[in-house]
Order: sequence, then C-alpha cells, then structure tokens
Amino acid sequence: MSTSHIRIEGLRKTFPAPRGGVAVTVFDQVWFGIEKGEFVCLIGHSGCGKTTLLNILAGLDESSGGGIVVNGKEITGPSLDRAVIFQHHALLPWLTVMGNVAFAVRSRHSGWDNAKVRAHCQKYIDLVHLTGSEMKKPSQLSGGMKQRVGIARALAIEPDILLMDEPFSALDALTRGSLQDELVSICAATQQTSFMITHDIDEAILLADKIVLMSNGPEARVCEIVENTLPKGRTRKDMHRHPHYYPMRNHLLEFLVNRANSFKTELSDPGYDPMHPPVTRPGVGQPAARPIDAPGDPLPEAKTAGR
Repeated sequence: MSTSHIRIEGLRKTFPAPRGGVAVTVFDQVWFGIEKGEFVCLIGHSGCGKTTLLNILAGLDESSGGGIVVNGKEITGPSLDRAVIFQHHALLPWLTVMGNVAFAVRSRHSGWDNAKVRAHCQKYIDLVHLTGSEMKKPSQLSGGMKQRVGIARALAIEPDILLMDEPFSALDALTRGSLQDELVSICAATQQTSFMITHDIDEAILLADKIVLMSNGPEARVCEIVENTLPKGRTRKDMHRHPHYYPMRNHLLEFLVNRANSFKTELSDPGYDPMHPPVTRPGVGQPAARPIDAPGDPLPEAKTAGR
C-alpha cells in the first residue's frame, strides 16, 4: 500500500460529545489503498462512517487521527483534482445544463475564453448522452438526467480522482441501470481512478475492481478487501452467468447480513492486522457454478441471495 495512488492510513473520526454525553468514534484504524485507474467500492451499514470517510478524502471534513495521502501528498482540504458526485445532483437551479458544467470548468480553467469553455463542456455533455438538452434548466430534467449533468460536471474538470456517494440510490431501477452502464463505459475509456460508496451488492460487483467491507460502527474498521474475480468487460446482462458471480455475491451478502455486526469478535484473532486487512478472491479455486439457465432446481446460492 505504501506505493498506492491513494493511501488511507490509520484514519480515525471522533465526533465530540454533546453536553453531558460521550464522544463517539465512528471509525478507527482504517487502512487501505487505491491504485491509479482503479475503481473501488466501499460497502457497510449505515453508521459506519462511509460518507464521513468520503468527505475526508474530498477534503470537506477533517479526520481525528491518521491521514490520507494522494500522489505522495497528504490531503489538507478540497482540490479540483478530486471531484465529488453526491447522492443528489446539487445543481444550480438558475443555470442551464451547459451553465452548470461551465461553472465547474471555469473554476478549473479561469483563463479560457467562452468558446473554449463551451466546446470543452459539450464534449462531456455528449459523453453522458445529454446532447440537445444543453439549454434546459434542472427543473426541466428528469432525476436521471440531473445525475447525468452531475457526472458531466465532475468529469469536465478532468479530476485525478472521482468520488461518488451513492449517486444512483434515489433513482428508479431502469434509470439506475442505464447510468451504471454509462459509468462503466466512461471509466473504461478514461481509466478514471474512482471511489464509490454503495449499499447495492450488484452495483459493486458490476463496477468495482475491489470492494472494501466496513464493519458496523461505532469504531468501525475494514473487515476485509474483496478482489472482484469477474472479468473486465462484464455487463449487467451477463455477469450473473459467470461462475464467480454467486460466490462473490453470497460472500458480500454474508458480510452485510452477519459479519458486519459480529466482526468485533474477529479482532481478537492474532491474524487480523488493521494495517493489512485480509484480501479475499471469492470463486477462485472453487468448483464452477452451474449456469443459472440450466434445467433443474434453482441454485442454492440463488435462493440464499433472494434471486
């Protein structure tokens, strides 16, 4: 991890006690790395500090201990090298699609003339398939279109790191799936270093190169790091047919249902080192799964996963 593009090192966040109360340490001794061009998802239950950790990485909040190092420099505040896509679009309602994207671009390139800014914005508006909607204001857009503007705005400043806090959670299933596909294509084309918080197991399997599992708070820690054993180029339509899909999905489901809450008992294991969380590769070395469209009863894994 010492050579990783992003290094989260011994991170701790404690919220001060209210009058007469007790201070709460949401997470402690959080260690993991993110490589250049890697897509990392973080999964954990509410209250483990996922959004707080992302805000610290974005420079919008401060840690109570430890630190985050990017490209060899410790984060001390916000930077245009780190763009954030929030759960809600956070668009400026009085600006058009073009105006919202241009607002971000001008903050990055203050010396550009209007024609250059417009051409640069158009490239990213086209990238998220909003061509023809440049002059529309947020009130004229659907929820999915607003999130597309947020993605275009974030990408248009050409950040070194893209941070996403459950950006598709408020959308309907069809829109969410469409935007996931767009994000897969964009990240594959740009080799964008990305960090996303999600509660959606299938979203993590589709998008992530590796998945960081956080135990429940308070004093949450990294339970383990799961390497995605499904091949690159997977899609929502076919990933469930890969023999590693159900081992991967069931491993993540088992974590959320059971291990996230009971993980503190594993801390006493002499093999657990918070600086080097266990790395797992579900499906590797296991018997190949039967294709789900084969005749016969459903797979036991499918029943377990509620599919």
